[in-house]
Amino acid sequence: MSRIANSFALARSSWHVLKADKELILLPIISGIASMIVAATFIVPIFFTGQGGATVGGSSLLVLLLMYFVLAYITIFFNAALISAANERLEGGDPTIGSAIRGAARRAGKIVPWALLSATVSVILRAIEERVGLIGQLIVGALGLAWSVLTFLVLPIIVIEGSGAGAAFKKSGSLLRSTWGENLAAQVGMGLVGFLLILPGVAVIVLGISAGGTIAAVALLIGVIWIIVAAASVAALSAIYQTALYHFAVAGSVPSGYFDQDAMQMAFRRRRR
Repeated sequence: MSRIANSFALARSSWHVLKADKELILLPIISGIASMIVAATFIVPIFFTGQGGATVGGSSLLVLLLMYFVLAYITIFFNAALISAANERLEGGDPTIGSAIRGAARRAGKIVPWALLSATVSVILRAIEERVGLIGQLIVGALGLAWSVLTFLVLPIIVIEGSGAGAAFKKSGSLLRSTWGENLAAQVGMGLVGFLLILPGVAVIVLGISAGGTIAAVALLIGVIWIIVAAASVAALSAIYQTALYHFAVAGSVPSGYFDQDAMQMAFRRRRR
């Protein structure tokens, strides 16, 4: 329980950073809109050319794989923008949407190999998961979780240090291998925070649909807006936490005093031999 409580403390610290730059919530929303536009750009031609039936042809498969990579790149690019903005705030600056995007753009080329690797791993895990039984799915889930933990600091290393994907991957693994990896509990805690933030929106939708009529339409609109803002907030909080954890892992402290030293030490407690 102490680990989950510590995760909530880190989430509160991340929230204090986000309150100073509320406009950063727009970055995940922009990312979502851009992803939908790109997905439509790829899928609509396939649908109208009649290649999107039950069996996917070779050309359509290549297009879908390209779409998957582009979508992965968009998501990672805007996460990089959030990390750039969080780093600017922690180092005493005053980030904006423009400065965040410019920070990610400076690493645009270095993000490409990481997006390609991330998309490839995701496709492989998804393909294995669809072909194995329950035990296999549990194993694949564990592998996906291990990959998430191992690569948790890759993007901050790329954005802040300007390292390539390979060097960032090695450094992220090295930093986390030398620790207990309490960041796993923190990620679970962030997921729980996200669930709690989204829950009111779901409740409004369910109650509205139960009431029916005009109330249902209004409740649906309010609930969807709430869920979008909550999801964007969680994405921003996660990026801020990643950035803070990077600073603590590398330097032993987080700039600007937003994060409690004891809470960060819990997040990087040394593994017992």
